Amino acid sequence: MKFDYSKLRGRIVEKFGTVEKFADAMGLSKASLSSKLNNGTSFGQKQIPQACFLLDIKAEEVGRYFFTVIVQNSEQV
Repeated sequence: MKFDYSKLRGRIVEKFGTVEKFADAMGLSKASLSSKLNNGTSFGQKQIPQACFLLDIKAEEVGRYFFTVIVQNSEQV
Protein backbone atom coordinates (compact mmCIF):
# COMPACT_ATOMS: atom_id res chain seq x y z
CA MET A 1 0.00 0.00 0.00
CA LYS A 2 1.29 3.42 -0.94
CA PHE A 3 0.43 6.71 0.70
CA ASP A 4 -0.01 10.18 -0.78
CA TYR A 5 2.31 12.51 1.13
CA SER A 6 1.66 15.62 -0.99
CA LYS A 7 -0.23 17.35 1.84
CA LEU A 8 2.59 16.48 4.24
CA ARG A 9 5.19 17.85 1.82
CA GLY A 10 3.25 21.09 1.58
CA ARG A 11 3.08 21.42 5.35
CA ILE A 12 6.82 20.74 5.63
CA VAL A 13 7.62 23.55 3.18
CA GLU A 14 5.09 25.84 4.86
CA LYS A 15 6.61 25.36 8.32
CA PHE A 16 10.31 24.71 7.58
CA GLY A 17 10.94 26.15 4.15
CA THR A 18 12.73 23.04 2.92
CA VAL A 19 12.56 19.27 3.32
CA GLU A 20 16.23 19.35 4.36
CA LYS A 21 15.52 21.60 7.36
CA PHE A 22 12.64 19.37 8.42
CA ALA A 23 14.78 16.25 8.07
CA ASP A 24 17.37 17.86 10.33
CA ALA A 25 14.71 18.75 12.93
CA MET A 26 13.51 15.13 12.82
CA GLY A 27 17.06 13.80 13.25
CA LEU A 28 16.92 12.12 9.83
CA SER A 29 19.14 12.38 6.80
CA LYS A 30 17.65 14.00 3.72
CA ALA A 31 17.87 10.63 1.97
CA SER A 32 16.00 8.85 4.77
CA LEU A 33 13.17 11.40 4.76
CA SER A 34 13.04 11.33 0.98
CA SER A 35 12.66 7.56 1.09
CA LYS A 36 9.73 7.89 3.47
CA LEU A 37 8.02 10.60 1.41
CA ASN A 38 8.45 8.48 -1.74
CA ASN A 39 7.04 5.30 -0.15
CA GLY A 40 10.40 3.54 -0.09
CA THR A 41 10.29 3.10 3.69
CA SER A 42 7.61 3.75 6.28
CA PHE A 43 7.41 6.37 8.99
CA GLY A 44 8.04 4.77 12.38
CA GLN A 45 5.57 4.87 15.26
CA LYS A 46 7.66 7.44 17.12
CA GLN A 47 8.33 9.54 14.02
CA ILE A 48 4.68 10.35 13.26
CA PRO A 49 3.97 12.04 16.63
CA GLN A 50 7.33 13.84 16.43
CA ALA A 51 6.51 15.12 12.93
CA CYS A 52 3.03 16.18 14.07
CA PHE A 53 4.52 18.16 16.94
CA LEU A 54 7.06 19.88 14.70
CA LEU A 55 4.47 20.63 12.00
CA ASP A 56 1.59 21.60 14.33
CA ILE A 57 -0.63 18.83 12.99
CA LYS A 58 -3.62 18.14 15.23
CA ALA A 59 -4.51 14.56 16.20
CA GLU A 60 -7.69 14.63 14.13
CA GLU A 61 -5.66 15.63 11.03
CA VAL A 62 -3.03 12.87 11.21
CA GLY A 63 -4.84 10.63 8.72
CA ARG A 64 -4.91 13.34 6.06
CA TYR A 65 -1.17 13.81 6.26
CA PHE A 66 0.10 10.26 6.83
CA PHE A 67 -2.57 7.75 5.82
CA THR A 68 -4.17 8.93 2.59
CA VAL A 69 -3.90 5.90 0.33
CA ILE A 70 -2.97 6.34 -3.30
CA VAL A 71 -5.71 4.69 -5.31
CA GLN A 72 -4.28 2.89 -8.28
CA ASN A 73 -6.45 2.11 -11.26
CA SER A 74 -6.08 -1.45 -12.43
CA GLU A 75 -7.20 -1.91 -15.97
CA GLN A 76 -8.78 -5.21 -16.83
CA VAL A 77 -7.49 -6.91 -19.95
